[in-house]
Amino acid sequence: MESKGGKLTTWAVATVAVIAFVGYMTTQVIRPAALATPRPEAAGLGLPDVLFYALAVLTVAGAAGVALSRNILYSTFGLLVALLGAGSLYVLLSADFVAVTQLLIYIGGVLVLILFAVMLTNRITDINVSNTSFGLFGGFLLFVAGAPVLLAVALLTPWQAGAAAPLAPTTQAIGDAFLSRWLLPFEVASLVLLSTLVGAIVIARKEIKAD
Repeated sequence: MESKGGKLTTWAVATVAVIAFVGYMTTQVIRPAALATPRPEAAGLGLPDVLFYALAVLTVAGAAGVALSRNILYSTFGLLVALLGAGSLYVLLSADFVAVTQLLIYIGGVLVLILFAVMLTNRITDINVSNTSFGLFGGFLLFVAGAPVLLAVALLTPWQAGAAAPLAPTTQAIGDAFLSRWLLPFEVASLVLLSTLVGAIVIARKEIKAD
């Protein structure tokens, strides 16, 4: 009973904090920025715009399926849709190397490995995965707090729009950047991935009990 009361108190405090955060951001940050930003001229949507928004909706829908589904198999298929949508966006933006990397590594490697693990695990589809420590209400509060800020950044930022560059190979430029300007972040990311791999092995290894 005490734990239930403490949980309700925590949710009440979190709700008040989110309302205060959204109110402050709306009145002190977003509204002044919206008043200072000139309204863009209305322009018709072309085929690339329609494709971009359609792929964006598809990607967000897949990501929502991953987060909201209680069945891990359905979450895996949602991840497949999200990764395919992100890869398609890369193709639309002429990032051919990143799109192929997304397809080969994340879909062809990581996702297939996850699907094999799900299919070969006994009765894993009968298990409903739920994060009892945070729950849907906590996720909803994070959504309410983060969505207005992200929408304001997307809509009010004066993005520099220019003519689309002609298609050209990007692998040489990406390789040169990884080995020169972005060498340190590239190596740090490698260490993070290696640490994650070692941590996963430590967590998943079978514990041998001494007789």
